[in-house]
Amino acid sequence: MIIAIDGPAASGKGTLGKRLAAHYGFHHLDTGLIYRAVARALLEGGHPLDDEVHAEQAARRLEAARFDEGALKSQAMGEAASVVSALPKVRAALVDFQRRFAGRPPGAVLDGRDIGTVICPQADVKIFVIASEQERARRRAAELRAGGNMVDEEAVLADILRRDERDRGRAVAPLRAAADAHLLDTTHLDIDAAVRAAVDIVEAVRAGRGHG
Repeated sequence: MIIAIDGPAASGKGTLGKRLAAHYGFHHLDTGLIYRAVARALLEGGHPLDDEVHAEQAARRLEAARFDEGALKSQAMGEAASVVSALPKVRAALVDFQRRFAGRPPGAVLDGRDIGTVICPQADVKIFVIASEQERARRRAAELRAGGNMVDEEAVLADILRRDERDRGRAVAPLRAAADAHLLDTTHLDIDAAVRAAVDIVEAVRAGRGHG
């Protein structure tokens, strides 16, 4: 089974993806980390973020098992990843990687921005997670503070709005819900409630297809 979870920055899709994968005993891939890793490689190599040649080379050298999630979760890496992810050759280089991961038995949960529309349009379950811009900024600021960072929540909100505009407006794989995705608004849900709602969606789909 493949579960695709998409949504804008700080909507809660990453934490939800981890929890769903643990619930079902599936593999989990936070696809945003892939683009953050490419961005980090570019910056460490002294290359601009729009250097598509070096970005593609970095994308083809990635190994998910070696991701330093702590270093990749910074606000700066998130902003940089949004720029890198708009490069067509980078996206093409990473499509096969993500699809191979999705095919791993017994199942996989992938979260990102184009899983249900581009990477795994055949996914068994598609969930599009949303939350208000203000709530997403609050969550991201709290996450950054927990990591010991000084945070200006207004600046975090401005960053989220810029990323939303870039992700929805890009020519390649723009952020949008698949036609058959289930919308999950987490604005007023804590993570436990969001997980319960997502499990309900998965089980409803499985029941409708005769799997329990």
